[in-house]
Amino acid sequence: MADLDIRIRLAKSLADVPAAAWDACAAGSSTVKPMHEDNLSSVLSTGGQADNPFVSHAFLYSLEASHSVGGRTGWQPRHLLVEQADGTLLGCAPCYVKSHSQGEYVFDQGWAEAFERAGGDYYPKLQVSVPFTPVTGPRLLARPGPQAEAVRGALADALMEITNASELSSAHVTFLPESEWDLLGKRGFLQRTDQQFHWQNAGYATFEDFLGQLSSRKRKTIRRERKEALSPGIEIAWLTGSDLTEEVWDAFFAFYVDTGSRKWGRPYLTREFFSLIGQTMPDRVLLVMAKRAGRWIAGAINFIGTEALYGRNWGAVEHHPFLHFEVCYYQAIDYAIAHKLKRVEAGAQGEHKLARGYLPHTTYSAHFIANAGLRRAVADYLARERAYVEAAGEELAAAAPFRKDLIEQE
Repeated sequence: MADLDIRIRLAKSLADVPAAAWDACAAGSSTVKPMHEDNLSSVLSTGGQADNPFVSHAFLYSLEASHSVGGRTGWQPRHLLVEQADGTLLGCAPCYVKSHSQGEYVFDQGWAEAFERAGGDYYPKLQVSVPFTPVTGPRLLARPGPQAEAVRGALADALMEITNASELSSAHVTFLPESEWDLLGKRGFLQRTDQQFHWQNAGYATFEDFLGQLSSRKRKTIRRERKEALSPGIEIAWLTGSDLTEEVWDAFFAFYVDTGSRKWGRPYLTREFFSLIGQTMPDRVLLVMAKRAGRWIAGAINFIGTEALYGRNWGAVEHHPFLHFEVCYYQAIDYAIAHKLKRVEAGAQGEHKLARGYLPHTTYSAHFIANAGLRRAVADYLARERAYVEAAGEELAAAAPFRKDLIEQE
């Protein structure tokens, strides 16, 4: 960065960052491979739209404007910016100062308890992530161009400097791509892995084409589940764009609150959040909604990327056998096939997804811990955990429901 006159600063809100500038960095980071300067105009001509909708200005600002983060939520926005002297945004990272470890899906509560028993203060900490969203995507966002890799390095270095200067215990970068994980690992961040389940589209023309790749027993099971899920006279609708009315959001929010109250005690997202994303990014939202006897009874919210469908929250006010699988997993596969998307990412955890054609996929996080003693203890733990995650992934992949004769041919 010696040839660049840059400054590092923190923004307390995305309201202080122009949407076009942020999205140009997000779009340039859809892949962290260097982008040729000739491609810059094509990126900017799309409005800076990134493959991953969660790092867009619209999504992140909707969290702030709806008070889903900020205030007393324990998520205080402190977005990291790398700018030229003239104010041009070269890079950024979605950052939050946290007073707890909720809503992250990468669990470090055990580290916090151990550190506090030893007399340390684990909170506040710095979190680089998309709140409440266990979806892999770029975290060190850089405007495309020859300086992009240097800008990512500056963001990584700044995270460590801010953690030390602000007397925070740690900085955590979660659900980042492997390339950023490697970059941070080389700078002293501890490396962690975990497992999710993703469905891969092998160019299927129909859902039946996909079923044809499964073992006979699994094929029959899925057909039975789909039939039973809809047998009580349930109809399924895909809603996106102008279909996302306030009446629909009211119904979905009731489902979300029911599930959120049982899982977390209180829902993370406010009702206003859903209205805002419906207004600012309606074509990137897909609601899969189930209706019976003229009223909505269940639904799942998905976000549409250029290559993937990202399944997020689900809820219901009536509970029917296999309806969850139909709305969240099978309908997502149907949509991905119909729209030629490469994969479906169905959220965190859930080995039950394996039997439904979703295969294990490694996720990554990186952790800078300021205290040397805690860092040594966590590093030792993570070495053993990474080995376990790798072994578990191999075991799960071996239990995939696909036909053995097809696997042996590969």
